[in-house]
Amino acid sequence: MVGARHMRIGEVAERTGLSLRTIRYYGEVGLVEPSARSRGGFRLYTEDDVDRLQLIKRMKPLDFSLEQTRELLEALDRLDDPTTPTVEREALTKMLDAFEESIASRCQTLRKQLAMAEEFGERLRSKRSHGSAVS
Repeated sequence: MVGARHMRIGEVAERTGLSLRTIRYYGEVGLVEPSARSRGGFRLYTEDDVDRLQLIKRMKPLDFSLEQTRELLEALDRLDDPTTPTVEREALTKMLDAFEESIASRCQTLRKQLAMAEEFGERLRSKRSHGSAVS
């Protein structure tokens, strides 16, 4: 990327809310490798790298595996590549549709868990305000 602004890992960590260790780990497993290195060997990242890290961060609470995350990132990369053949694009689009369905299902599960947790908290508050034990 000519003219792209490069950021050191500390700035990327600050912007993404991810730890330095997590960002390095994602590089080690090939999910987000630094776009460049400084003369001193520091990892340098671009805005695209930050976007990629943000996407990974959003997948984490939905319990996607490392391999599923890799599959999604590779599919998105291939769809961004103008040389990807139409037949492959169709297959990749179907894969993204499956991911979207999975995301919707996982979000629904999280909503149910949240509702149960909120109900539990309300019961605790109610019991405490009435001075009785939780049942």
